Amino acid sequence: MADELNSSGQRRRPNWHLILRALRHRNYRLFYGGQGISLIGTWMTRVATGWLVYRLTHSPFLLGLVSFAGQIPILFLGPVAGVWVDRLNRHRVLVVTQVLSMLESFALAALALSGVITVTEVIVLNLFQGAVNAFDMPARQAFVIEMVETREDLPNAIALNSSLVNAARLVGPSVAGLLIAGFGEGYCFLIDGISYIAVIFSLMAMNIVTATPRAYASIGSELSEGWNYIRSFHPIWAILLLLSLISLVGMPYTALMPIFAGSILHGGAHTFGFLMGAVGVGALVGAVSLAARPSVLGLGRLVAVTAAGFGASLVAFAASRQLWLSLLLLLVTGFCFMQQMASSNTILQTIAEDQKRGRVMSFYSMAIQGVAPFGSLIAGALATRIGAPHTLMCGGAICVGGAAVFGWYLPAMRKLVRPIYVEKGIVDELAMGINAATVLQEPPQE
Repeated sequence: MADELNSSGQRRRPNWHLILRALRHRNYRLFYGGQGISLIGTWMTRVATGWLVYRLTHSPFLLGLVSFAGQIPILFLGPVAGVWVDRLNRHRVLVVTQVLSMLESFALAALALSGVITVTEVIVLNLFQGAVNAFDMPARQAFVIEMVETREDLPNAIALNSSLVNAARLVGPSVAGLLIAGFGEGYCFLIDGISYIAVIFSLMAMNIVTATPRAYASIGSELSEGWNYIRSFHPIWAILLLLSLISLVGMPYTALMPIFAGSILHGGAHTFGFLMGAVGVGALVGAVSLAARPSVLGLGRLVAVTAAGFGASLVAFAASRQLWLSLLLLLVTGFCFMQQMASSNTILQTIAEDQKRGRVMSFYSMAIQGVAPFGSLIAGALATRIGAPHTLMCGGAICVGGAAVFGWYLPAMRKLVRPIYVEKGIVDELAMGINAATVLQEPPQE
């Protein structure tokens, strides 16, 4: 969160030649390759699920309900999952969650291809996947630091993860749109199930050093310890609050996207795929640009600016009635959301204590996906009453307001983060002295 200045008082510039530096770690290379295949299938399933529900029901409320079912387990299981992720072997946790996710996709494929699938079955399977994700997400986030042995490569690894997710978001929806139009949703689910084999094999091929066992208190005590740590350290708490707000009122745009594709822009499955693909292009550009950043310095300001940009682009998208304009605006939406989310992730992983990282990242997962189901449910109900465009406009405006409040408190949070950056060797004392002097002499830039 500190100003992005080096020890000479000059502003740091992106180092594009270091954009892939985290791939020099063997375990991370394996993970990156396996995820690259699996995530394409994951995005195909997300698009196919939304379109299947819309085709069967044409109900905004049920679109929101299905999204709610897939995410609500994270809210209730997330805190306990974080405690277990800090206790268990994260590598083994990921193997189990990937196998379970593969079985869920195969179940969807069998039901869809046999022609007997109903919305009820989609909801039940989404609940199951949500429960798996409650453990998978914090384990995946906390496992990154075990694959990347040098801490200075951690921000690059997180950014590369984000770029991978969004490269898949670009490819997956486009392929899904073609498959849905030509063959139906079931083949998207089938390909997703097969794609999990790649990430399972990559995990099994890793050489992982087992951590030294440590003494544990009761689950309740460790859960309370994690909550008190997060609640008492204002930078972590503020980041999680902003993420929660955006997930509640901004992210439901994905659940409403079939309505914009079909009813607002008068398109079909291809249009839906193009809209989701545009989000992926913008997010990919945002993730790649983050991977080229030389350090974590300056990310606090970026969180505030991109959160505001995300909200403003949603307001404009909701008002658009032209496909080309909607696609351009979704590029901005994807770019801003990815920069805000990945920057928040990087800051949290950098400043969190090692022994509490799993719990911190479980609350991060809750903020991203645990709160989102309530937003999807509310958005579905509001869209039924006032329409999807007005629902999205209201959410975008609230996101802009939340970003403004975060930006207002950012200088105070920067003072709390600086000592951690110095202690971990991210910046030296001289750079911190220059940054402090800059803050005193100039208006806040974050």
